[in-house]
Amino acid sequence: MESQAGSNGDGSCIIEAAMEEGSMESYRYYLSRRTLLEMLTDRGYDVPPAELSRSLSDFRAVFGPNPEPSRLRVFFPLITSPSKKILVIYCGTDKIRKATICGILLQINKDGLHRLILVLQSKMNSHARKVLDEYPIKAEIFHITELLMNITKHVLMPKHEILSAQEKRKLVNKYKLEDKQGNDAIARYYGLEKGQVVKITYKGGIFDSFVNYRCVS
Repeated sequence: MESQAGSNGDGSCIIEAAMEEGSMESYRYYLSRRTLLEMLTDRGYDVPPAELSRSLSDFRAVFGPNPEPSRLRVFFPLITSPSKKILVIYCGTDKIRKATICGILLQINKDGLHRLILVLQSKMNSHARKVLDEYPIKAEIFHITELLMNITKHVLMPKHEILSAQEKRKLVNKYKLEDKQGNDAIARYYGLEKGQVVKITYKGGIFDSFVNYRCVS
């Protein structure tokens, strides 16, 4: 299939292969969940290797050809601090209203939970957003279309490394750092917060390697 898709040049065979045993919807869920698991791994959460290596056919064997969003949630601890956990919840396709968010939050066990991610498939109104903003646990929002590919794996994307508090202190004493907006795609991928410092390594071009440091503002 893959060689045929390459010869056609339009990707049609890849899509046909994805559709053979399940819906395109399940393919979207598979891609987005895989990116999420990679993102959580990059953030330092203890994601089992079996979850990261799961194929599309294995995904469909576990979740079915038309997965229920509620079954796709994940819950993992930080490797460096296992008592701190993150919960990821997939929302349905209906518009997210205040009652929707209230219903989701009421079902969450907050013990040990230090961060929440909601994956949306539709728009969220301002009333629902306000409820989420007032939630005592840090909550992030991603639309499923933002997770269909891992932006950090792009060939032109430089390597990003989050510095520890000690590394940051040493750096701040030595250099003046550039500001990095906390709401850009990379900052959101890593879950960066104001004050964190990122080491960015560029490779290729005029220089073999160029390092830059930025502070999230």
